[in-house]
Amino acid sequence: MKEVAELAPRAPAEVDTGSGVVRFDAGNADVKALTRLVRGGARTANEQFDADAHLDEVVPKPWGYEYRAYVDEFFDFWALHISPPHSTSVHVHPRKLTYLICLGGRGVTTGLDRAEVPVRAGTVLRIAPGAFHGTRNTGDEPLELIEVEVPRNKFDLIRLADDYSRTGQGYETESRQADQHPMRRIPSFPNARMRDRAPDGRFRFELRTGMDLFYRRRPEDLFHVPLCMAGVVHSDVTILTGHADDRRRPQTDLHYLSISRAA
Repeated sequence: MKEVAELAPRAPAEVDTGSGVVRFDAGNADVKALTRLVRGGARTANEQFDADAHLDEVVPKPWGYEYRAYVDEFFDFWALHISPPHSTSVHVHPRKLTYLICLGGRGVTTGLDRAEVPVRAGTVLRIAPGAFHGTRNTGDEPLELIEVEVPRNKFDLIRLADDYSRTGQGYETESRQADQHPMRRIPSFPNARMRDRAPDGRFRFELRTGMDLFYRRRPEDLFHVPLCMAGVVHSDVTILTGHADDRRRPQTDLHYLSISRAA
């Protein structure tokens, strides 16, 4: 991806010292690259919320695969399984905010005008709308990530550079059925669906109240993401970790998507 490396000098990552979140904000290089792509004919699409059924299955990728873990009208959670030594494309979501949270493995995430950011278990990246980014597995094991997308629109995607000849192409249209742990509707949450475990059974996804998180910490807990309208409106989601040194308290009146290692 030599083209990406030549776009701009690299600046250090910006870290929110209060939360430990690494921020990728859109800069001049991002705006110029997106403008050039759009003028050259690149387009985003809109997900049809009641159609596009293949998005609820496992989507094969040249770097591994990904699958949806939870979705409602505003939040969309995707689990990425990046095999070594592969990488995603360098791409942009012009309209949606993205968080990348690492469940395991080692890698690096790069933007157009910042240095490589190391990614390992516990890392949280906040990628603003319009900020190009790409992630590469630098370890010997799969790099396991959760991508939190707000607002929901899987087709809000433009690729700038790619090792697999997908530059300029839209999101994949092929999928394979998850034989175990399929997506299911949640009766108490309108228009929401989720799966209880990863297709390979390694990770568990649960809806838990802030009260439950407060009183019942578990060693297998990895992350807790609040499903609240404040995060949607303000484009700022407070993601809690399961680490004992994370002293931030969950809000007891909220529901969280809790991600943990399967027992």
